[in-house]
Amino acid sequence: MPASLDSFKVLTFDVVGTLIDFEKGVIDSIRSLGGDNAVKASEDEIFEAYKRGRDLHYGRSSVAMKDVYLHLAKELGFRSDEATADAFQLAVLRWPGFADSAAALQRLRKRYRLVAMTNADRTAFTAYAHTLGNPFDDSVTCDETGTAKPDPQFFAFNRGRQSAFGYRQSDILHVAQSQYHDIGVARELGYAVCWIERRQGMSGWGGTPEPKSVTQPDYHYASLAQLADAVDAAYARG
Repeated sequence: MPASLDSFKVLTFDVVGTLIDFEKGVIDSIRSLGGDNAVKASEDEIFEAYKRGRDLHYGRSSVAMKDVYLHLAKELGFRSDEATADAFQLAVLRWPGFADSAAALQRLRKRYRLVAMTNADRTAFTAYAHTLGNPFDDSVTCDETGTAKPDPQFFAFNRGRQSAFGYRQSDILHVAQSQYHDIGVARELGYAVCWIERRQGMSGWGGTPEPKSVTQPDYHYASLAQLADAVDAAYARG
């Protein structure tokens, strides 16, 4: 049996994909910018080209997404001029939060220290934090770690950072959507994990790489609101 939700002191969050709906952001931007072929393309076609582009251009998201767009646009026959690529890059900073994210985070911050752990860079994360209502007590981005999840060193950096504030690994519940970037590696490293399965009921892995295997989490919800409800229930039970 997993530990009770009221036993944790810190919630660490993946941001892009868990709190920020980057899949909607990608699809909406590409279909509005990419021309007729982009409108006709399926989401799977767009996401597969997007992932290949991101693998090739894996730098800071506040600057590299222009090249990601140019890669997928040329691969799929979308509009591929510099101005369109620049517009896509700007739109990355405006990706929306999931409908439940901001309100659920406000509920959760009443109970826990909230820490963002994101592969986004500091510039992009600042935009996302603003979109979410600036709920975080602390944050770690790829700019500080010099690496990106699923590299265990990303988790090691944050573990050391939180220990400086007096928190142990056993105090932390890691909350994420990505089995590939977060859930699998966090479980291997001994963290309690909560899978927010944003694509529940949908086929495929969307804009996230497919994991080698699906890790069974300690907690499993389809939305952040469901986690907040479960937390409130755990505290009500005392």
